[in-house]
Amino acid sequence: MPRVKTASAVAKGPAKAKKSNGGDLGFEAKLWAAADTLRGSMDASEYKHPVLGLIFLKYISDAFEELHAQLVHDPQSDPEDRDEYKARNVFWVPPTARWSQIAAQAKSPQIGEIVDKAMIAIEHDNPPLRGVLPKEYAKPSLGSTRLGQLVDLVNGIGLGDAEARKHDVIGRVYEYFLGRFANAEGKAGGEFYTPRSVVRLLVEMIEPYQGRVFDPCCGSGGMFVQSEDFVLAHGGKIGDVAIYGQESNHTTWRLAKMNLAIRGIEADITWNEGGSFHQDAYPDLKADFILANPPFNDSEWGGQGLRDDKRWRYGIPPAGNSNYAWIQHFIYHLAPNGVAAFVMANGSMSSNQSGEGEIRRNLIEGEHGGLVDCVIALPGQLFYTTQIPVCVWIVARDRRNHRFRDRTGEILFIDARKMGEMTDRTHKTLRNEDIARISGAYHAWRGKDGGYKDVPGFCKAASLDEVRKHGHVLTPGRYVGTEEFEDDGEAFSDKIGRLTSLLREQQLEATELDGAILASIERLGLN
Repeated sequence: MPRVKTASAVAKGPAKAKKSNGGDLGFEAKLWAAADTLRGSMDASEYKHPVLGLIFLKYISDAFEELHAQLVHDPQSDPEDRDEYKARNVFWVPPTARWSQIAAQAKSPQIGEIVDKAMIAIEHDNPPLRGVLPKEYAKPSLGSTRLGQLVDLVNGIGLGDAEARKHDVIGRVYEYFLGRFANAEGKAGGEFYTPRSVVRLLVEMIEPYQGRVFDPCCGSGGMFVQSEDFVLAHGGKIGDVAIYGQESNHTTWRLAKMNLAIRGIEADITWNEGGSFHQDAYPDLKADFILANPPFNDSEWGGQGLRDDKRWRYGIPPAGNSNYAWIQHFIYHLAPNGVAAFVMANGSMSSNQSGEGEIRRNLIEGEHGGLVDCVIALPGQLFYTTQIPVCVWIVARDRRNHRFRDRTGEILFIDARKMGEMTDRTHKTLRNEDIARISGAYHAWRGKDGGYKDVPGFCKAASLDEVRKHGHVLTPGRYVGTEEFEDDGEAFSDKIGRLTSLLREQQLEATELDGAILASIERLGLN
């Protein structure tokens, strides 16, 4: 695949620039505000693909035009030779699809047909993109006027030149727009997008430096993007990880293909209607790392027809809930020393319905000291699909060889429910320092130096005997205890007496103030 390198609450009207985990998001926010204003009455789900498609087209065209200009001045090269671009990992863009041609016709009543033909031409000349790009720009609901305005908007930003690549403009814009569209779509948006901070947490926990990374419900590919970013940030290079993914929603699969293509990330991502349970695209794959945010609590996953499936090694999952089917699917695809980090419904930590408790017990008591390594309780309001809190599981096929220290007699519990900051009235994100504290506790517990210590109210390394006493329930709150407060030297009885006296004084002052206010009202004749 050509390597063409590397953008959340939504409300109508301008979006204010703000600082968040990723720094100053003013550029992306302003671009979103302008694009969202043009959306009009169109649903976000309908508007998403043409917008992201135009951003993709502008990017690959910018990268192409930059190389084309260099080849024009190179007497040893032919600027119209497709192999010149393929050799440099740049997508070939045919003349009629080049952005300069598109932008020049933005006001044309036929602009929709022009863009559709451009997308078809690009797919024809670039096999990795076939069946991926949106080709519905001529439909009446979008309209030539609105589409022309979108073309003008995208035309105003440089996405694929050297300076833009240096600052990863396309990656920032694309990811930011994915998040904003997910927010705009609400529950439906969660099918294709996992919030960046949650993905970062999973990646920082299991550190996929090198090996095979798999996500059997990959959405728009965020797990893979963050894995590659992690590798690059730690001195590796794109290609140190081999990426495999499966997605059952065709439009979401297209988003993933574009999301990875603009970053030059090669990946084997498969779409089929059956999905991972009924049409496993990689039945023989054993991954070193699995990262996933599956559609948990799914009551219609089709389990009744899979009662005898070989993946259910730890127990048959209930037909009315997919949670333990996903967990066992992940474990089935782990290499002997593989590790998985995935988001799961809180009910998975404690449910005893339909045999789930027995499956959980088998996972905890399994061979090699069990498979459950760590469980993290997350705060609510992190997701667009639901505002209820969820949890993260870390499981390993062989915990004796996982990381550095043998912790087979323990499970680490982390309670992060009080972490995060609000990004708007309904959504929260994990801050960089939150992610660092959570992953730091895990790596200290796993590390060679023995620097880990339990922190009341936050983390606890519980023995398997303790977990057994709790009936194999994995809720972190049962183990971490309550947060310790600094001892100020004041005796408890003295502190209670002092605070009670202070409360009575304040109540008396409030009563006197109420009387003064009423007297003033009477003097003014307002009662």
